[in-house]
Amino acid sequence: QVQLVESGGGLVQAGGSLRLSCAASGRTFISYTMGWFRQAPGKERDLVAAIRWSGGTTYYADAVKGRFTISRDDAKNMSYLQMNSLKPEDTAVYYCAAEGPFRLRVGVQPAAYDYWGQGTQVTVSS
Repeated sequence: QVQLVESGGGLVQAGGSLRLSCAASGRTFISYTMGWFRQAPGKERDLVAAIRWSGGTTYYADAVKGRFTISRDDAKNMSYLQMNSLKPEDTAVYYCAAEGPFRLRVGVQPAAYDYWGQGTQVTVSS
């Protein structure tokens, strides 16, 4: 069982930065792929970035490549999403999710993930 709690969302102007944090409970965190999803009103929940349990493989949606960076600190049971050069279209609720344990492929669909946080709102003003 893994419990996830996101923090770090808020209101920022276009071009600004935010860092989202995801705190995970449980001693098996190291075995889970961590993903960040987002969902805007009326839209589907989409994967933004993911980092495999080994830490060596990352995935980014095309819309955020070069602007967002996902990372993890297994010693602290934390996952992070650094978001730079934010755009109004990045506005959404952002969710942290965990997939695992020890799955070989990074899942890109929400159904692949086993545990979810409650979400944190990110609003980018123009």
